[in-house]
Amino acid sequence: MSVLVCGGAGYIGSHTVAELLDRGEDPIIVDNLQKGHRGAVLCDKFMEGDIRDGEFMDRVFRENEIEAVIQFAADSLVGESVGDPLKYYNNNVVSTLCLLTKMKEYGVDKIVFSSTAATYGEPKNIPILETDPTCPTNPYGETKLAVEKALKWCSEAYGIKYTALRYFNAAGAHISGKIGEDHTPETHLIPIILQTALGQRECITIFGDDYDTKDGTCVRDYIHVTDLADAHVLALEKMRKDGKSNIYNLGNGAGFSVSEVVDIARQVTGVNIKAEYGERRPGDPAVLIATSEKAQRELGWKPKYNDLPTIINTAWEWHKNHPQGFGD
Repeated sequence: MSVLVCGGAGYIGSHTVAELLDRGEDPIIVDNLQKGHRGAVLCDKFMEGDIRDGEFMDRVFRENEIEAVIQFAADSLVGESVGDPLKYYNNNVVSTLCLLTKMKEYGVDKIVFSSTAATYGEPKNIPILETDPTCPTNPYGETKLAVEKALKWCSEAYGIKYTALRYFNAAGAHISGKIGEDHTPETHLIPIILQTALGQRECITIFGDDYDTKDGTCVRDYIHVTDLADAHVLALEKMRKDGKSNIYNLGNGAGFSVSEVVDIARQVTGVNIKAEYGERRPGDPAVLIATSEKAQRELGWKPKYNDLPTIINTAWEWHKNHPQGFGD
């Protein structure tokens, strides 16, 4: 039996494939390579296509004995989602509904869904609990929450069990150095900082210095991408055992401001990285920190790379050795 990884050529998806392979699983990657990279594909079973393409997905399910699905295929830029919400509802919601339709049709009853802490919006509590209200402040968070609600009703109606994992800032690179973070254009904070350290950018822009935080810049929870990948595999294993649906936050429970991340990157790289302040971006909450006590308790999840200097160092090693990313 195989595990279908949708978006498995992307950043978190490719690291999850690496974890599946390490555990002796048989992953099949589906990716349209709109944002993923062929060079990030670590297994032999790769099928290029879009999960909204019914004929293509029929072939995927007919040609493979699929037991479960891990769904990463989505767009994830907060600012872009505010400017083009229809794109996000199409790429995030419609695509996952198409996937669920095929799962129902072919009798596949387990899915791990890559969600986000952006479903909470401006949180009422810090750190965020799974039971806290969900009120997204941008279309990206709304689309992920819409999928979570669809999963709930599909679970009740069709018996498709799900685990939704809510997290925010994935960071770092695989400890082997084989795969890392490569987006075009790059919008994630840590790789932008490291590109600046490499001289590929003149400076890093910090969006907003007037938030209600200790230094006026946004505070986020950073998790190493391999630790996130590990949680997806553990979630699948738990559903195999108990057949129950659930939602988990994944975080380190400690936040770092944008200014602090820049300072730590300066220490790790030894480069005096230039930074300047810009206007706030629309839809950005001031603080997002998620507790992972439930995931640690129920999934047995134990992050291995849970301090920011270590996370940034793994990313720095990847970017130094792959200054052009995957080169495709």
